[in-house]
Order: sequence, then structure tokens, then C-alpha cells
Amino acid sequence: MNQGPHVVVIGAGFAGIQASRELARQGCRVTLVDRHPYNTFQPLLYQVATGGLNPGDVTYSLRNFAGKHPGVRFICGTVTAIDPDLRTVRLEDGRTLDYEYLVLGFGVTVNFFGLPGVAENALPMYTRAQAIACRDAVFGRLEHYAAMPAEERAGKDLHIVVVGGGATGVEMAGSLAEMRSTGVPNMYPELDRKRVKVHLIEAGPVLLGPFDHQLQEYTYDEMVKRDVDVRLNTSVAEIDAAHIILKGGEVIESDVVIWGAGVGAYDWARGLGLELGRGGRIVVDQMLRVKGQDRIFAAGDCSIIEDQALPQLAQPAMQMGVHIAGQIVALARGGQLQRFEYWDKGTMATIGRNAAVAEIALPGRSAPLPFTGFIAWALWVGVHLFMLLGGRNRVGAMINLGFRYIAWGSNTWNIVGDLKSPRRAKRVAAETESGADQLS
Repeated sequence: MNQGPHVVVIGAGFAGIQASRELARQGCRVTLVDRHPYNTFQPLLYQVATGGLNPGDVTYSLRNFAGKHPGVRFICGTVTAIDPDLRTVRLEDGRTLDYEYLVLGFGVTVNFFGLPGVAENALPMYTRAQAIACRDAVFGRLEHYAAMPAEERAGKDLHIVVVGGGATGVEMAGSLAEMRSTGVPNMYPELDRKRVKVHLIEAGPVLLGPFDHQLQEYTYDEMVKRDVDVRLNTSVAEIDAAHIILKGGEVIESDVVIWGAGVGAYDWARGLGLELGRGGRIVVDQMLRVKGQDRIFAAGDCSIIEDQALPQLAQPAMQMGVHIAGQIVALARGGQLQRFEYWDKGTMATIGRNAAVAEIALPGRSAPLPFTGFIAWALWVGVHLFMLLGGRNRVGAMINLGFRYIAWGSNTWNIVGDLKSPRRAKRVAAETESGADQLS
């Protein structure tokens, strides 16, 4: 039976799951708190949004997780306040949790940068509900377009616009382009696939900014090869119900806009009374303690280390979660804290079938080894299937992705949902996020 200190972990993302698992293994009593009853594997949400995977393939029950890890209990709730003096956490429903140590790993949310019309007309894709909303909006628009009289449809293109040239935007645009090229001719024979336009807008000069220049060029070439309209050095000024207005005045028609241009802090997290740094992220020291606190730690995207910028990716979050667990155990046993040292194992992004980029750190090399094409794609598939929580999820995702690969060119883009307009899909997603429709 776990007799160690009681640790409350807020957030069941990469950092929170790793911290909870390691703390329980070390004999601590862990209370894991998240506003959803499931963990979401965000790197594969774009597959949900384009009909490649079911939502259940990328989500894992947190009660199941707690049941498999003695010493962990799960509470579904949203944190509204932290009292470091009393060592308590208050939840939205009024419950109060006592802690000996507190771990914050609740991640970040979409950032619309205050641009006019973006929050109302663009679809983010950082949660399960949002990915489903994107899927419903895309397929709903295709059905609406197919239902038009032929003479009306002949004078109109269907425009799907992805904003943001990071991994999320590239993966989403690449998947949409392949759906347009292989799925549309089979599912919608009445449509001319050339009239379905996929746009990718990036404010910077390159796609996949953190990657090596060679991989950036490869990504751009692969996007162009897939007939994606790539706009670099292009910033969005405003979005309305049918258009994207760019800085400089150019206007692009838009039937669906998917927003992957940036992340920011949750509004409720800004009111926790903790010191915040760039982007509203919680400032932590080199030991991952929240600045000014001796029993509160933070990890992953919601945190920022003083004088050490880390990428907002899964690997840093996972390593920080494990490190914090060790720090808490050391403190409880009267030991000393250790500096966090990040081991960069590399990073990767997929573009489409048999096309991806990867930078893999190998022993003895000062710089990561770059891979492109099928090898990078196979590495990407293997790593992401391995990282999924739960054997059932791994098998389900492997079957769905494997079937699409083997049956390429047939009707494999058929995991669909309700047919909604973008605004209707967005509203349903918001209701789901607030708990009004947990099972949609």
C-alpha cells in the first residue's frame, strides 16, 4: 500500500500522466485531476479530424489508468484556485483537495491572438471535441457542395484553409490534400476534385520552423506536389464567415478554416496567483519548482523554465513529468533537488502517405540525423503507435491506419460523424468542452 506523500497532479497530458505513473511507482499517493475523464493523444487528432481514426483510438479512460496504477485515484474537475499556504486546491464544483506536493501539467489552449472574427469563424484542433468538430465541418461542407445543382457548383470552388505551418498545420493540410485526391473521387464522383482547394497559410518564411532547413524544403516541396496552395510570409488580419482577409488586403475564400497557428495559456490559469512568463506560462526554476513556491512544480506546455527555452512537444513534457516525480520523492526523503536536463531525442512530422520528416538524436552525433520519405514516415508511425496509452488503442489505431495504407485509393476515408456547418460544429465542440455533451 502506498504510504508516501500525497501529491495532487493537475492535468492528464503527457507531463501529468508520466508524473502520476512514476510517483505511484515510487510509493506516493496520487490524486490526478483533469476536466475530462480521458487522456487525449494530441499528435493524432488530425487523423480524427480527417476521418482516419475514431476518437476512441486517441483517447484513454483516466479511471482505467488509475485502476491500473495502485496509489492513483482520479477526479474529474476543473481547478479554480490554489492556496499554497493552506496547501489546498479548489475545484469548480466547490470541492477542496489537500496536498503535500502539487504538480501542474494542464497544458495550453488555442491562441487566436485577438484577431477579429477568428474565434467565431475558425476551428481549433487541440481537443477531442474540436477534432470531431473539424471532421464534421469538412465532411458537412463536402456534402453541401455535392448537393448543389451542377450548374451552381460549376461556378464555385470549395476552399479549406489551414492556418499555421507548424506540425499541426502541415499534418492537417497534407491529410486534407490526400483526402481530396484519393477520397473525393471515390466518395463524391459527382465532384471535380480540382475544384476542392486546400490552402496552408504560414506567417513565417518556412514550414516546420524548428526543423533543419533541408527538411523544411522537403516539406514545402511535398506540399506543392500534393497541390496545396502554400502561402509563406503571410499573416491573417481578419476572418469572416466566408473569407480570410490577409494583411495587405488580399482576400481568400474560405468554406472551412482550421486554426493551428499558436497556443496560449488558459484564462483560468492566469488567475491562480503564480508568476507567469512569456505566453502566460508558469515560470519554474531549473529544478522545475514554480518560482516562489517550495511544494509546487509545473511541467510541460503550461510551464517555462528560466533561461532554458524548450519546445512545446511531448518529449520535454514527459521527461519533466518523470523528473518532478523524482524531485518530490527526494524531498520527502530529505534529499536534494536536481537540475532538470532535457535530452533531445529528436522530433518528427508527417506530411502524407510515405512522406514525413524526422530528426533523430543518435549516440556520438552532435546533431540529430535527418530522415525524409518512407523511412521518416515509418519511424513516425512506429513512435506514435508506441506512445498511445492502452493496448486496445494501439491495436485500433494500427488497424485503421493499416487498412487505409493497404486499401489506398478505395473508400478508406469513411469514418465520419454528423454533418454540420463550421459554426454549428464549433458550437457543439464548445458545448462538449464545457461538459454539456460529453459523449458526442
